[in-house]
Amino acid sequence: MTPTVETLPVAAPARPGALRTTLASAGRAFMTHVLPPLLVIGFLLLVWQMLGSRPGAALPSPSKVVQDCWELIIHPWYDHGGNDVGIAWQLLASLKRVAWGYSIAVVVGVGLGVLVGQSTWALRGLDPLFQVLRTVPPLAWLPISLAGFRDGHPSAIFVIFITSVWPIIINTSIGIRNIPSDYRNVAQVIQLSGFEYFRKIMLPAAAPFIFSGLRIGVGLSWLAIIAAEMLIGGVGIGFFIWDAWNSSRISDIILALVYVGLVGYALDRVVAWIAVKVTRGTAAS
Repeated sequence: MTPTVETLPVAAPARPGALRTTLASAGRAFMTHVLPPLLVIGFLLLVWQMLGSRPGAALPSPSKVVQDCWELIIHPWYDHGGNDVGIAWQLLASLKRVAWGYSIAVVVGVGLGVLVGQSTWALRGLDPLFQVLRTVPPLAWLPISLAGFRDGHPSAIFVIFITSVWPIIINTSIGIRNIPSDYRNVAQVIQLSGFEYFRKIMLPAAAPFIFSGLRIGVGLSWLAIIAAEMLIGGVGIGFFIWDAWNSSRISDIILALVYVGLVGYALDRVVAWIAVKVTRGTAAS
């Protein structure tokens, strides 16, 4: 009996043409998406450095900010007790408040948006109230929330909620009202239940509008918490900025603003990424 010899599969070597194509694609992506913002940021930093280095300049230069804030930059997680904690803890405390307030706003906003979008009576009764309340500045709600809750933490969460809920309601209701009539007719023909219609027709059709409101809402949430924390005190990036101002630490304020901007951008990109995945690319990224 002749023994059989098994031939092991051998991986094919990478084709030079495929490698060149990948490198060319990465180069185009770098030139299109990475290089332009790097050039703009570099130019702005250069101008800022020139202006901040002049004698008697009101604001410190970027190099001076890095020099003054070096300990904050390299030790963001230090904890000396009380409010004397690193900037990472300050940001984390603010993000926790935003997570609570924004989550409540999403649930309430989508629910009310669906109600207003589906019911003409609800639209006529609630829309004028929404249009009035949404124009109230975030900090105007803080004294009312402090009087009601008698505590800074829930008051800040309420300010986040009341600030971010309006774009979610409005965009959700617009999305529901813009569902094509053909979708509604099909749902009636195949006799979908109310829950099935909500899950299979309403939410997928209105999802791009809903996520537009969610992106606006998360940005407003981050804006609101910074303003609220300046007044309620405690641990949080807003109070950190206000405390730095009272102590004339301008470099600390500039560093905090950089972190605030980066976190706000990251929050927006996270919601945009979820929107693309949920809507399968129909929502703008």
